[in-house]
Amino acid sequence: MQDPAITPELIESHGIKPDEYAEILRILNREPTFTELGIFSAMWNEHCSYKSSKKWLRTLPTEGPQVICGPGENAGVVDIGDGQAVVFKMESHNHPSYIEPYQGAATGVGGILRDVFTMGARPIAAMNALSFGEKDHPKTRQLVHGVVEGVGGYGNCFGVPTVGGEVRFHPAYNGNCLVNAFAAGLADADKIFYSAASGVGRPVVYLGAKTGRDGVGGATMASAEFDETIEEKRPTVQVGDPFTEKRLMEACLELMQTGAVISIQDMGAAGLTCSAVEMGDKGNLGVRLDLENVPVREEHMTAYEMMLSESQERMLMVLDPSKEAEAKAVFDKWDLDFAIVGETIAEDRFLIVHNGEVKADLPLKALSGNAPEYDRPWEPTEVNAEMDDVPQVDPIDGLTALLSSPNYCSRQWVYQQYDSQVMADTLQGPGLGAGIIRVHGTGKQLAFTSDVTPRYVRANPEEGGKQAVAEAWRNLCAVGAKPLATTDNLNFGNPEKPEIMGQFVGALRGIGAACAALDMPIVSGNVSLYNETDGQGILPTPTIGAVGLIAADEEPIAGIAREGHVALLVGETTGHLGQSALLAEVFNREDGDAPAVDLEAERKTGEFIRANRDLIRACTDLSDGGLMMAAFEMAEAAGVGVTLDDDSTPALFGEDQARYLIACNFDAAEALMSAAAQAGVAIQSVGRFTGDQVKAGSASASLADLAELYRGSFARHFA
Repeated sequence: MQDPAITPELIESHGIKPDEYAEILRILNREPTFTELGIFSAMWNEHCSYKSSKKWLRTLPTEGPQVICGPGENAGVVDIGDGQAVVFKMESHNHPSYIEPYQGAATGVGGILRDVFTMGARPIAAMNALSFGEKDHPKTRQLVHGVVEGVGGYGNCFGVPTVGGEVRFHPAYNGNCLVNAFAAGLADADKIFYSAASGVGRPVVYLGAKTGRDGVGGATMASAEFDETIEEKRPTVQVGDPFTEKRLMEACLELMQTGAVISIQDMGAAGLTCSAVEMGDKGNLGVRLDLENVPVREEHMTAYEMMLSESQERMLMVLDPSKEAEAKAVFDKWDLDFAIVGETIAEDRFLIVHNGEVKADLPLKALSGNAPEYDRPWEPTEVNAEMDDVPQVDPIDGLTALLSSPNYCSRQWVYQQYDSQVMADTLQGPGLGAGIIRVHGTGKQLAFTSDVTPRYVRANPEEGGKQAVAEAWRNLCAVGAKPLATTDNLNFGNPEKPEIMGQFVGALRGIGAACAALDMPIVSGNVSLYNETDGQGILPTPTIGAVGLIAADEEPIAGIAREGHVALLVGETTGHLGQSALLAEVFNREDGDAPAVDLEAERKTGEFIRANRDLIRACTDLSDGGLMMAAFEMAEAAGVGVTLDDDSTPALFGEDQARYLIACNFDAAEALMSAAAQAGVAIQSVGRFTGDQVKAGSASASLADLAELYRGSFARHFA
């Protein structure tokens, strides 16, 4: 087949800007071939090169005594003691999930699982953070069903428990849903596998499923806005097979025991191109690929298609040649392809040969380490702290509005479609705060959470960025876990717009400050930009995934409230209503400033909770909906009523940060009051758990009626 001529239209269709094409001509001193154009398009797009974000990502804290491997590898690695490590990462699959919800979400799960087991870790937990448009938008229902089924279909078949996540709805996501997938695994700390190739003349081996035409150009598609041509992009979405991935994981983990693996890399975005280039770049080596040896499932595939296919369940490995027979036997056993498709070379060169014909001959470093980097112009977000008035609402009316909203009702319709108990180590699954998984064979437990409040980030990017990290910290502390580290998934609109870039810069400043203050370094992550359709961008959504450790000699805080328990509020309350859930759901308002985040107070209250775990029966942090929502959720989980002493709107629905609600016995309440006074932490009794009503001042309603509303609202909207 004759390659098409390189025209300005073809260059533009590959997402390459005129100045970037001029740089390609300078590097090559000639015009690129069609395959070379595709390779540059894949490696220089936003999704793979981080060209708009690299400058700001370097400002994030990424180190600490607990960090074994920070950003730059397939996933981050953190020490959890006893020679063990937790390996984790979060990544987006936003654009594919909007185009083809089931496969987009499914392959997002598959990709993040590969990132974890590529490092030598067996996956033990998954989460997902989903953002959809308004509930009545004509596409929302289809997206919700397709994405949830895709997440469950892949994760359940693969056999990893889904232990937490988020679901939100807002008109800003009408044209761009967000699907952020998280996975964590366990590995021996001294047996982590990295992607940097080493040694000249070593075989480059293709592992896993065969290559097809699905996903060709997927990474380039993910680095562009949507417009009226969206349906034409459907072929760029990959198709997943969780049973093949399960076999691939078992084969890779078995292979890693043989000593055959020099380096290994998941074939994710940009497939064979990105995996080969990254391995060579990190090892300061070149790579030669002979494409006629690539296992394919379709006839007459071109070099361009093979290099840019994003077919799933594939790996690339540099092999110890003395172990070739042993390695091949492992993959034969698991009925997976094992093919030597090239070798490492000493020169800085990416050489692609197909049936004896050179299809690409490029300087490898120019594709990865020396890809374009932009210092985009940005404008700081103008923060409007003014609110016209402080609204008042009947406590039960306000609570009822929240419980009937798809944003704050129970998510059981979603998470009941996910297997949260597979592997039999789940102590706490979705719906009760941070998920908790036993570290099998030890007394330790790991806690997982995912958090961001996009309306805060839009109103005040820096405080909103801080708050996302602070809420993750609180969710871990609330179950008694010591926060270890974080991963981020930075979802924003078009970075070429200074106001959008300003949101990004502000959010990263806040995230960096919070991670540093709370000793929760960023060890991995993903940037997803150009989340816009017809010029309308999403809410800035920098999702924070976090992991915490409950030591072998510690108990988690995982109980429930009981009749007669005292309700204690830890932390300072001023009644901040700006950007609150109450404003949005009851008054259809999105005004005021985001709540201020006092990082010293966050640390102090979180450490107080963990230090006094033995006195606490149940605990939750206060976030969306404030005290009223937290008290209801704690009461509903326990099946016991709650009476709150205050009935003022700011006290009940304010969203001040650094706060927790505790349920405890009366004598424990006195001990906690005394401990708080010594620690310099604010604490007050705000009510008690009793009866079968939810009461605030003179307002009351049946807990059973409110619980039915809370449990049934999501299904009424979407089932």
